[in-house]
Amino acid sequence: MKVIDTDLPGCLVIEPQVFGDERGFFFESFNHDKLAAHGLSPAFVQGNVSASSRGVLRGLHYQWPNPQGKYVSVVEGEVWDVAVDIRRGSPHFGQWTAVHLSAENKRHFWIPEGFAHGFVTLSERAVFTYLCTATYDRDADAGIRWNDPTLGIDWPVSEPLLSPKDAHAPFLSGLDEHRLPVHAP
Repeated sequence: MKVIDTDLPGCLVIEPQVFGDERGFFFESFNHDKLAAHGLSPAFVQGNVSASSRGVLRGLHYQWPNPQGKYVSVVEGEVWDVAVDIRRGSPHFGQWTAVHLSAENKRHFWIPEGFAHGFVTLSERAVFTYLCTATYDRDADAGIRWNDPTLGIDWPVSEPLLSPKDAHAPFLSGLDEHRLPVHAP
């Protein structure tokens, strides 16, 4: 298992070692001890799966309070996955990083608590998996507009398919500061 830093501290790409032959393949999608050796030791309490068609953009989502860390991957198709640091007081506040995840590359992406998350489907269909460090909390559910100009995310689509909730999410500058996580150095 290879752990790769991104340009946004705390967000990590995990590339599993894949064993394959004419029968198919096998890989560990998660190994607590191997990730703990890289300083990552999440306790997952909820698993989710979503399926989306080409051009669907989900996000940018987060929970506050009751934040979720997310360990995400794609088991069918491909997505462009984004994490945004929205922790008040963070030296990286408002910065984002993106990772290409696909069934073919078998990469996983760790998005720490305090980050907003979203993805857009690049293939005809994508099946996306999430392991979360906190259960879904409707009262803590929050989002930021996918095309917030202050974030400047270079999405690979100009007119994505959005849910009404995502289409009308507030811009980061319009959020009450108490609806944002706090950076804990």
